[in-house]
Amino acid sequence: MTSAELLQLAQSLNERDEPYAMVTVVRVAPPTSAYVGAQAIVTGEGALFGWIGGGCAKDVVIAGAREAIASGEPKLLRIANDDALPELGIERHAMACASNGTIELFIQPYSTRISLCILGDTPAADDARFFAQRLGIRLVSTPEEARVVLIATQGTGDADALETALKSSAPHVLMIASKRKADKLREMMRMRGIEAARLDRLQAPAGPDAGARTPGEIALVAMTGVLAALRGRSTGELPVETAALAMGAPPQSGGAAGAETADTFINPVCGIAVSTKTPKHVEIVDDEIYYFCCDSCWVTFRENPAKYAAIRRASLMKVSA
Repeated sequence: MTSAELLQLAQSLNERDEPYAMVTVVRVAPPTSAYVGAQAIVTGEGALFGWIGGGCAKDVVIAGAREAIASGEPKLLRIANDDALPELGIERHAMACASNGTIELFIQPYSTRISLCILGDTPAADDARFFAQRLGIRLVSTPEEARVVLIATQGTGDADALETALKSSAPHVLMIASKRKADKLREMMRMRGIEAARLDRLQAPAGPDAGARTPGEIALVAMTGVLAALRGRSTGELPVETAALAMGAPPQSGGAAGAETADTFINPVCGIAVSTKTPKHVEIVDDEIYYFCCDSCWVTFRENPAKYAAIRRASLMKVSA
């Protein structure tokens, strides 16, 4: 696609309120078919339009773009097999092609509005929906569709609503409740079998202590917390395992074996947390199952499985120690 065609596609996606990421090649080292300035668009569903190099980079780029779309944060990718030292802020991936070229790409996610699910039929819930619409935040009907869930049940079905939200894929769960009430609900969630990684997503009270009294004031304070979560300013960063649970896919590189959960596996090639429910490739070595989210790491692993099996064992031993 030409640059003009890519811009037209971006405009069309914006008009339809569909998230996407613009990918730009910022550096190359031969041999590679990519060139500096080459661009592509990756949609939320993983379709790629444009050119950023051949098949050696495509799967890594699509996976990285979908992670950026899910997190809302831009990222830099480096695809290479050289011995360059790791650089802060650059996510490294192995080059699957025998050519061993190098490609560096900048991924910028775009989403015209960010999704919020508000659970509850209370006056505060209604006011929160009003504020969300005025702020241009897209309201969705289920927690599974949302990046943030705000629970505004205020005494009517609190536990059931909280359990539904925590079992969903939403990365952030906020609740209009006092700290004392929230602590009691956390204990109830533990009794219902909600694991700690999911409970870590709960923020309650939903916003700062501003002395709110009326439903409108309570909703306004809660929406301050919602906005902070959407802008990455919420209290505390998501742990790797929580982010993986939230997205159902590897959220970032640089993870450690200790970040594994029942639903994730740390890829020993690149350190990414891979969903064991939706892997792209599976390998079995010495009766142990290895999960991969892209072709690049899978191919690299198969070239020397003993090496990466040893890396995994060492990581597990380090964590257990």
